[in-house]
Amino acid sequence: MKLLLAFSRRGQHDPGREPVIARVVKETGVLVNVEKANIDSMAGEMLIDVPDADAALVRQRLEEMGVTVRVMENAIARDEAECVDCGACISVCPQEVFSFDEEWRIRVSSERCVLCGKCIQACPHGALSQQG
Repeated sequence: MKLLLAFSRRGQHDPGREPVIARVVKETGVLVNVEKANIDSMAGEMLIDVPDADAALVRQRLEEMGVTVRVMENAIARDEAECVDCGACISVCPQEVFSFDEEWRIRVSSERCVLCGKCIQACPHGALSQQG
């Protein structure tokens, strides 16, 4: 399951100065795959992937450490009324989220998405959006 983590160094808890991922892995024994991270001196956002069976435990522990956690069930959404199956999203996606099916219609494997946003920018019909 993908979890989107957000933290800042402004507030009572300061997860920006703590090794939160390392601590969660050590305390829970759950391996965490960091798929994307954007961190600066004041705030950060990170997309992690954890086994579904352990997601609740990892989420609880992160929230106890002051991290805001959002479950990303369907990271990318496709408006089928707007999509013309042109394939622009296929060519820019680094994670192979998009593919053509047997009838040359776009198929979306949103579990592979790392929220890079390249497909949203590339779609000429505005048929793609980030879910939350």
